Amino acid sequence: MAGRGGMTTVLAAPPVDRLAAVTPTLRQIGDLKRVRVAHAEGSVAERAFSRAWAALVGGADPAVVADRECAAALAGARLGGMDAATLTACGLAQTEVETVLARAVDELVGSLHPDTGRRLRAALPHLVDHALPDAPIPPFVPALRRQPRAGATAAGQPRLVVEPAENHAEHCWAVAVYGALLADDTGADPAQAFLLGLAHHLHNARLPDAGFAGELLLGAYLTPMTDRLTEWALAELPEALAVRVNAVLAFRVDADTPLGRTFHSADVLDRVLQVHHHARAAAFTVEQALVDLALVHDGPVVDYQRAVLRAAGL
Repeated sequence: MAGRGGMTTVLAAPPVDRLAAVTPTLRQIGDLKRVRVAHAEGSVAERAFSRAWAALVGGADPAVVADRECAAALAGARLGGMDAATLTACGLAQTEVETVLARAVDELVGSLHPDTGRRLRAALPHLVDHALPDAPIPPFVPALRRQPRAGATAAGQPRLVVEPAENHAEHCWAVAVYGALLADDTGADPAQAFLLGLAHHLHNARLPDAGFAGELLLGAYLTPMTDRLTEWALAELPEALAVRVNAVLAFRVDADTPLGRTFHSADVLDRVLQVHHHARAAAFTVEQALVDLALVHDGPVVDYQRAVLRAAGL
């Protein structure tokens, strides 16, 4: 939980040597918070959040869910909304879908721990043949999809509002995926890291987010309130799953364990990468689009297109 993490002094060293190499991959995965498609409501990230909880409530093994969702996220970093279900619906055969997904994963998997890469490649076929279980989604899932994040706040300072705000489902999904992708480097269990990230803001299904500044004002009321609201959310889960989720939530309070370090690495990376996104968006220039990203790219009519732009003064 960001608030509790913010109130705990953590002096542990960064947990992985490859953080500089993996962060650009995490950044691209995080952009799935901002990718949408015509045939479904919400971002790719929040729909993945719902899909993960539906699978868990339906009795799926958290390790299988974690690998499947991380593989989908890594592929999605390159393919955006062209996921396995969409490619299948558009007429590709199963082997063809697997080929496309593997191409996307191969572009980014080199930044990850080799064991992580092997697990994600092995999960790719399951993205094609997987069907969601007929299980109800807990009420906290759509609530977290609706609940906006507060963003950066500081005591005594005016609130900085950036739009569009991410929601708690998107943040929790990102922390879950980042944690599972970092787990092999930190010595944590990927499934536990995924569950912890997925569940660490259950209390915000009912409690609006006022940021760290608001949590400071709650003072001694904060912990009992969030504990109570978390219990209410856990009561919406099957008992065995609730017990398992509750057990991993205990590791969010410090960075003294591999799981705690993994969670806090994923959480702080996502919070700061989100701010970097808004800064990049505000500073974006036409030159970046035309030169760096080759908006008008090579092709049979590129000379004509460039002539049009010159004539238009663009």
